[in-house]
Amino acid sequence: MRICESVAEMRKARVLMRQDRRVGLVPTMGALHEGHLSLVRAARAQCDSVVVSIFVNPLQFGPSEDLAKYPRPFERDRELLEREKVDILFTPSVDDMYPKNAVTYVTLEGMSEKLCGRSRPGHFRGVTTVVAKLFHIIEPELAFFGQKDAAQCAIIRRMVRDLNFPVEIVVGPIVREPDGLAMSSRNAYLSPQERKSALVLYRALGEVQKRFDQGERNTERLVETGKQVLSQEPGARVDYLETVDPDTLDPTSEIRSETLVAVAAFVGGTRLLDNILLSPK
Repeated sequence: MRICESVAEMRKARVLMRQDRRVGLVPTMGALHEGHLSLVRAARAQCDSVVVSIFVNPLQFGPSEDLAKYPRPFERDRELLEREKVDILFTPSVDDMYPKNAVTYVTLEGMSEKLCGRSRPGHFRGVTTVVAKLFHIIEPELAFFGQKDAAQCAIIRRMVRDLNFPVEIVVGPIVREPDGLAMSSRNAYLSPQERKSALVLYRALGEVQKRFDQGERNTERLVETGKQVLSQEPGARVDYLETVDPDTLDPTSEIRSETLVAVAAFVGGTRLLDNILLSPK
């Protein structure tokens, strides 16, 4: 596995790849878990060469968020990626990715303020800016993202469409712990008690799914079902529980087509995400 530590080095490596090779990109912030590795394996199955980026992107963190303490176990991550036979690991510095006095950003008007964007102003602008830069630097044919970050996936798909990026977006399913907790790098922050409390997100979505399977199609009642479950866990503070169109993130009132049910909640000081897709027959 080759490690490229600068934009210039990554571009040289990309030129050396044969032009007829399909290149897959898995963008990450490191602290890799099985969810990330499932995307790496999907990329390996569908592409000739696989590039994984590890970059803790300061633009997507708010001033009071966890940028400074975000886990950075680089040697462990490197070993995991070598084991998965990744071709290139791209690990640029902040100064290299964002030149001094940079003032250019990628913003999706309207979409960037929905779901996580409502409570984390500027978050999605940071995501779209760094992903656009990665696409420009690496020029992948396919890019792999996880369904756990469903709003991020929708926003990146729209950015690719609007800006004519020649990239196919592949979304991998949520990978869960045996008890149902969605895998996340931030799970490492949870104490044993908080880890138990965090399961309430999965339970709430499970009750929504159950009521949907019983025939409920009114989203207000489905959301209320989920919120009742969440309210029973004193260790969790809900940010949002919403039903939205999975492509536009617009709210829905009746489930007539595939609908995203997304939840975000704080458990202790850790913000966690989860979601399910409901599809009427």
